[in-house]
This record gives sequence, C-alpha cells and structure tokens, in this order.
Amino acid sequence: MSKPTTPFTKAQLLPQEETLEISKQKGALYIGLPKETHAQEKRICLTPDAVAAVVANGHRVLLEHGAGQQAGFSNTAYSEAGAEITTDTKKVFGCPIILKVEPPTEEEIALINPKAVLISALQLKTRQKNYFEALAKKKITALAFEFIKDQDHSYPAVKALSEIAGTASVLIASELMVNAQKGKGLLFGNISGVPPVEVVVIGAGTVGQFAIRSAIGLGANVKVFDSSITRLRELQYKVGHTLYTSTIQPKNLMKSLRRCDVAIGAIRGTNRSPIIVTKDMVENMKQGAIIIDVSVDMGGCFETTEMTSHDHPTVIKHGVVHYGVPNIPARYPRTASISISNIFTPYLLQIAESGGLEQAIRFDRGLKNGVYFYRGILTSKAVSNWFDMPHSDLNLLMF
Repeated sequence: MSKPTTPFTKAQLLPQEETLEISKQKGALYIGLPKETHAQEKRICLTPDAVAAVVANGHRVLLEHGAGQQAGFSNTAYSEAGAEITTDTKKVFGCPIILKVEPPTEEEIALINPKAVLISALQLKTRQKNYFEALAKKKITALAFEFIKDQDHSYPAVKALSEIAGTASVLIASELMVNAQKGKGLLFGNISGVPPVEVVVIGAGTVGQFAIRSAIGLGANVKVFDSSITRLRELQYKVGHTLYTSTIQPKNLMKSLRRCDVAIGAIRGTNRSPIIVTKDMVENMKQGAIIIDVSVDMGGCFETTEMTSHDHPTVIKHGVVHYGVPNIPARYPRTASISISNIFTPYLLQIAESGGLEQAIRFDRGLKNGVYFYRGILTSKAVSNWFDMPHSDLNLLMF
C-alpha cells in the first residue's frame, strides 16, 4: 500500500488548541509636559488635580520647570500632586508620551525620541510641509486635539474651546465699549431708561450659542444670522429664549449691522471662513462700533479684519474697532487649561487601561480619528489633501 503524500507529520495533523488574542497587561505611562515656547500660549494640558489622578493610577508625569505658571499653577502644586519637576527640556521631550497645547517646533521635534507619541493641537492652516517630514523621520505617532471625537461624534476639545471663545467674545466687547476713546463709553447691561446694546451674531454654532447666552444674560438685544435654518431652529431651543433669527441675506444683514453696537463673527468654512460682511457694510456701521471676529484664524468673515495679538488686540478701520486675535481662549489660560485637562485625563487613563496607545486606538474609533501620523506614516486625509502628500489608511497599518 502506497504511503499518503503529505508535507505534515503525524503530530502536526493532530487537533491543536485554539489560541486567542489575550488583552495586554495594563501598562504604566510616562508623560512629559514641556513648557510652551509660543509667545501667545499660556495654557497647559494637565492641571495639578489631573496630574494627581494620573499619578494615583500608577503613572509618572515629568513637568518642565514653570510650565504651568502662566496658567496660574505653581511648581509646588504639581510637585504635591506627584509630578516630577525638571529644568532639562531635553529630558521632558525624551518621555515616551508628550502632551502639549501648541504643535512642537522643528527644534523641539529634534529632541523627541524616535517612535514616541505626541498629543497636541495640529493647527493645520499654520503648518508647513517640513513639520510633517520631521515627524516622519522620527517615526512619531501623533494625535491632534481637534480631530478626536467622542461617543456623540462631536469634537470635545474644539467644543470646549469654542464655548470659552463664545463667552469671551461678549466680555471682550463689553471691555472695549467702555473705553470712550475707542468704543462708545456704553455699559453692556440692561439699565432702566437706557436703550439696550444691539448685538449681531453671525453663525449659530457653539461659539455663536455661547456668545448669545452671555449677551442675553447682560441684557442686550441679539440678532442672529446663519445660512442653516436647522441650526437657527436648534439655537432657539438650546438658548431657551425667543430670538431674532435670519438667514444670511445681504439686505437684512446690512440693516442690522447699521444699527448694532457689537458684531460677532463666528462662521467657519471648510478651508477658509466665507467673507460675509463686506467693506461697504463695515463703512456703514456706527462710529465706535465693535467687531469681534472669532473665525479670524480661518481667514475671518469680515473683509476688513486683520489678525492681531493679545498684546495689541485692536485695529480701528472706518471708525469701527476690530478685534482680530486668533487664539481667544489663551486669554483665559486657567479656565482653558482646566477645560482641556478634563478632556484628556480620561483618555490617558483609557490608553493605560488598554495596554498602550495601539490597543486604545484599535478599539476606540474617536481616538483613532485623532491620529494623523502613525509610526512616521501620514494617515490623515485632511492633511494629505492640504499639502498634497501621500497618505495610508490607518486600518491597514494597525493589523
């Protein structure tokens, strides 16, 4: 009888036990918090309370000396929370996970260890192509705040900072109006016998919603313009107040701008904010009126807006005060830091619980959405389209 021809031995043909993937052991994270070097940036990603929560779960946090001081958090507060403090910037950037608000500069990327994890803002419109080339060279895995989604498919970091920007825009306008030389010497409040302040808000998103709430709270008359009827309808419900709402029609908008004391622009486009208010419309506004263009970082929705800084925030054009600071939440560093910290603490603990970032992004789609660089390979379609760079699908790289 002829022997059966098979490449396998008798032992190999016996049924074997099935081997299933087991979850990785919970790992300890080592997080670096460097000091922000950008002149306008005063925020920090983790507050002392957040550091205490992270350290209590068995992780290590290395803070650069003075990193939280501009946000009102002392080195002592961090030290008492369990953070290690160092004056060596290179040592902080040498941590496996780096948490930053502003994207790192090329000099800072040079200090980062290969295959490290970088969590920061991306600010796509202000990036250069060589920034991504530097990340690729170091094979860094990078996540952007503004791309991370939560269970409701909204962007928690963007939403939190938009809430601050919306509320702040009205408070800034009230400060500028008091100054009789620049503004009109008016009080932003409903005083008996005094006509209320007229406010026009262009855009009914999160920024617009919080600006409207603040303005109504101070007793102003508010008119809202947006291109979407659905957003205007939802806004009435969210604010819980009957408002003057209108779609963006030049005639109605012109009439409202002519009478208003404050105009707030909060419309974002895909690549650039659309110019809604033309130079002619601004010329017809009251002398001493205030324009707060929150969307100036995307180009601005007022034609006459110029980008300014926190040190010199206003420009007067056609007798109208223009406020064009791109990073309004940085004006309130402590509030913004607490807000960012509340978002990132659960994510850091989740990454550790999953056994590392790879496991976490494998099971959390929202976190996976935040990854724009994976081990030196570009995975974000938005970045790819903006810079005309090749990208790969993250799902194909993970397994």
